[in-house]
Amino acid sequence: MTSEPHVALSEPVSDEVRKTTCYMCACRCGIDVHLKDGKVRYIEGNRDHPVNRGVLCAKGSAGIMQHYAPARLRAPLLRTGPRGSGEFKEISWDEALELATGWLDGVRQADPKKLAFFTGRDQSQSLTGFWAQQFGTPNYAAHGGFCSVNMAAAGIMTIGGAFWEFGAPDWDRTKLFVMFGVAEDHDSNPLKIGISKLKKRGARFVSVNPVRTGYSAVADNWIGIRPGTDGLLILAVIHELLKARKIDVDYIVRYSNATWLVVDAPGTAEHGLFVRDAEGKPQVFETVTEQVVALGSKGARAALSGRVELPDGRFAVPSFQLLAEKYLDPQYAPEAVAGETGVAADVIRGLAAEIARVAFDEAITIDQPWTDMNGERHEAFVGRPVSFHAMRGLSAHSNGFQTARALHMLQVLIGAVDCPGAFRFEPPYPKPIEAHPTPHGKAEHFGSNKPLSGPHLGFPRGPEDLLIDADGKPMRIDKAFSWDAPISAHGLMHMVIANAHAGDPYPIDLMFLYMANMAWNSSMNTAGVIKMLEDKNPATGEYRIPKIIYSDAYSSEMVAYADLVLPDTTYLERHDCISLLDRPISEPDAVQDAIRWPVVEPDRDVRGFQSVLIDLGARLKLPGFVDSRGKALYADYADYIVRHERRPGIGPLAGFRGSNGDRTGRGAINRDQLDRYIENGSFFSAHIPLEAQFFKHANKAYQDFAVRMGFFDEPKPVTFQLYQESLQKFRLSAEGLREPVAPETHRERILATFDPLPMWYRPFEEAAVSREEYPYHAITQRPAAMYHSWGSMNAWLRQIHTRNPLYVPGPICDEIGLVDGDWVWVISHHGRIKVEVARMEAVNSSTIWTWNAIGKREGAWALDKDAPEAKKGFLMNHLIHELLPPKGDGMRWSNSDPVTGQAAWYDLRVRIEKAEPAEVSEPHLAAVAQPGGGRPQVEELRYGQEWAK
Repeated sequence: MTSEPHVALSEPVSDEVRKTTCYMCACRCGIDVHLKDGKVRYIEGNRDHPVNRGVLCAKGSAGIMQHYAPARLRAPLLRTGPRGSGEFKEISWDEALELATGWLDGVRQADPKKLAFFTGRDQSQSLTGFWAQQFGTPNYAAHGGFCSVNMAAAGIMTIGGAFWEFGAPDWDRTKLFVMFGVAEDHDSNPLKIGISKLKKRGARFVSVNPVRTGYSAVADNWIGIRPGTDGLLILAVIHELLKARKIDVDYIVRYSNATWLVVDAPGTAEHGLFVRDAEGKPQVFETVTEQVVALGSKGARAALSGRVELPDGRFAVPSFQLLAEKYLDPQYAPEAVAGETGVAADVIRGLAAEIARVAFDEAITIDQPWTDMNGERHEAFVGRPVSFHAMRGLSAHSNGFQTARALHMLQVLIGAVDCPGAFRFEPPYPKPIEAHPTPHGKAEHFGSNKPLSGPHLGFPRGPEDLLIDADGKPMRIDKAFSWDAPISAHGLMHMVIANAHAGDPYPIDLMFLYMANMAWNSSMNTAGVIKMLEDKNPATGEYRIPKIIYSDAYSSEMVAYADLVLPDTTYLERHDCISLLDRPISEPDAVQDAIRWPVVEPDRDVRGFQSVLIDLGARLKLPGFVDSRGKALYADYADYIVRHERRPGIGPLAGFRGSNGDRTGRGAINRDQLDRYIENGSFFSAHIPLEAQFFKHANKAYQDFAVRMGFFDEPKPVTFQLYQESLQKFRLSAEGLREPVAPETHRERILATFDPLPMWYRPFEEAAVSREEYPYHAITQRPAAMYHSWGSMNAWLRQIHTRNPLYVPGPICDEIGLVDGDWVWVISHHGRIKVEVARMEAVNSSTIWTWNAIGKREGAWALDKDAPEAKKGFLMNHLIHELLPPKGDGMRWSNSDPVTGQAAWYDLRVRIEKAEPAEVSEPHLAAVAQPGGGRPQVEELRYGQEWAK
């Protein structure tokens, strides 16, 4: 450090700096936006922000070009030509809102479920979900069903939280970091900062991923696994740890359900369920008195093994005995799984040995007394410094839920959850399942236009919580929470258009979408989905999906298929709330949330979608949006953020509450709250006391802190669920032993995949097609410089990625005779694409891959007609069907995980054939017109061109 003043090396680029939150990906970093003459001149990281500490990636810096992008929509649009033509006329907001209100009100008065309201990369789901609940439609969800629901559901159901937004590695203390299936776009700044810390300290970093790019490229060890087999690798590691007795027995006895007794009575309605007393408390076998006693009985020493006869004559065993018997089976030995995973047996054994060595031989201690929820005092926090992280590459398979559960089970077995050096929870997590709602799909009162009785999304405790009618048919258009996908905690957005087009389980009248590019890269079977959006009923001449309202800031491919377009602002022009009620930015040691605010005013006739939604809620007289006289409760989203309360004293923001702004978490409304956030850099942070920072799932100090903050109204400790009883309830229904009984059509599938202990099975598409005819895996991942569709029309980011070749492993290139620049046909059971190839060695030898969302449809995003993204860029999505190949049962199952409904993007199997050279990839869809009169004139962009020089 030096006391010398900072010497400016250049002239200042701005006359004002405004601090807000980035939205170029979902990391939600803090940014300093430099303004000059009221225009954005430069964006850099906010060094005081707790998420990124001043670090900003290429995406964040390029936000300036996102804000001034030619693709920005300029005014509300009403379709004048056929769907897909891009022919619109600009209309006023008065006309647009009058139309939208009329369409929505007509549906609400007739049958609210005929509205399908789904949002994409929305970060205001506590608002959008509340709006849909008050409207009364059961058909609401966000993007998670085709992104990461397997990770979220498996994590919450197993340990009370999951990776990324629910927790993070203890970067300052971990000594071994193992990452599964993470592309460079996810959590990029925190991960880069964390990995740099590991490198500086000499900690080991192991990456398990079919492709070695980005993070994997800097890993100390790269394990190039075959896609869809991660779960098998993890269970083989567990096999080795159990054989070597390298598990933390004290930890699993204290904090998991390993000792809970499981009924062993095949053929009965209680088989596989936990033994409970009259009050519902789990029972354990006490080894000293050799009696069955209630969990938590004073002085009880619970057994991990043994077969116990119950007072009623039935038998039971501790769940850990079932676990040990299952994974000690030779089928999980490294030699047995090596061929399937593509990972050598000695590599698997080496990984298991290193995990065990670091966890137990390099354990760390923090000398800080704490008290657990049983009242027992501990003199220190003991840590197992092994941390894990995983994301879409692990979850986007039809076996992803069980694979994610297996990874969390591994964490628990070595005692590496929320202890020093391991994965650590971020408030308001951990939360037990009991703290989450069950899903709701029925109106609170009789009548066609009443609110739902509760939130749409949640966790069924068993088949009794499914959203099915008296005949067992789905109540939601996406079939979430039905027998098709019982624990679909984020819905199945990828199935909405296909189901609505088919009228299965019923037709809809109006589709309302926000930031969901369903006509391009956010749908499987893209060309097929486009046809569904264009398709008309021959008998009536009307579109099968009668009306579509769409909101976006940019002229994405989906805009062309809307009937009414409500133009959104850019992220620098609106209020947003990164809320503890939604997707917060907390760190393991601090409770944090943040806002965005209009650092510049729009220069177009656009409005923030959240404010538009609140306006529509008032026009429709929705409860919660109007008072008893029918007067609007909120002026706009900013007003809602400040004055809305979900429970007394609990609102969207946790900071600066109370009349004086001195309350945290719980507190009265503070009308100056947003100003206080802006003064503080647009974020709020409350430090967690040291005695409450670890073992949050069982730490009395943390649980009391959580109650004070308003996360819960009473302590909600978490018991890790190694054995998942709710899955067994579905199996009993599939056996015909529990009501409601599963339909005959679904029984085999449920019995095969709903194991209460984590399992592995071959991904559905791979199992359904010939592995000889389709010998290769095909996957996509997003590059560090792009995030979904948004970045690939950005003037600066386009210079990094203007097109996406198909990366082909060297051995396949040699076999077929391919060199860089050759063209191939890529063929799946569903379709074929023609693309340019590039040779790559650092990839699993049976896996071809490409960058996602680079390819664009000609005419979209205000790109030039000769833009390489629309010529040589391509989507793998054309090869992926939303349904699995037909089977002998006559059913066409969703191409999704059977438990959660997660889209199985990465199960794709293909073959490739050499093709003639070409200038344009195939399929090449006809160009769409640029809505609203074409590309902006050059003079409108001159300011941006000056920066680009």
